[in-house]
Amino acid sequence: MNIKDVIITKLKVISDHRGKVMHMMRNDSSIFKSFGEIYFSTIYKGAIKAWHLHKEATLNYVCIRGEVKLVLYDDRANSVSKGIYQEIILTPKKYFLITIPPNIWNGFKGLEDGESIIANCLNLPHNEKEMVREDHFNKKFQYDWNKD
Repeated sequence: MNIKDVIITKLKVISDHRGKVMHMMRNDSSIFKSFGEIYFSTIYKGAIKAWHLHKEATLNYVCIRGEVKLVLYDDRANSVSKGIYQEIILTPKKYFLITIPPNIWNGFKGLEDGESIIANCLNLPHNEKEMVREDHFNKKFQYDWNKD
């Protein structure tokens, strides 16, 4: 089952003998809300960056290098998908944008040798005060990061 309000958007890649152009976000897209910040997060194979949620910001992730398992968890009180985990493999080989609304827990694990790179286009500037972080092995989450 997919988590309510999470959106996956197929993206355009233009390739030729020189390389690629990988689209991510346009201001005329139905997904676009506002521009806050773009940053890149790298992760090594087997490393885990979890858990966190944004109370106000909407996240827009794409993987531009490597392969990453993104895990989402919905514990919003009135959500029809409350208690659901959703796993999504991010890779430029199957290039898409995942839009994550506020109050969805998320984290990722590096799956490919070397360093994978995730780009995040937030609708608000990054602000630690609107974030909540938990350890990836916190018992609150019934998720096994060791399974692949």
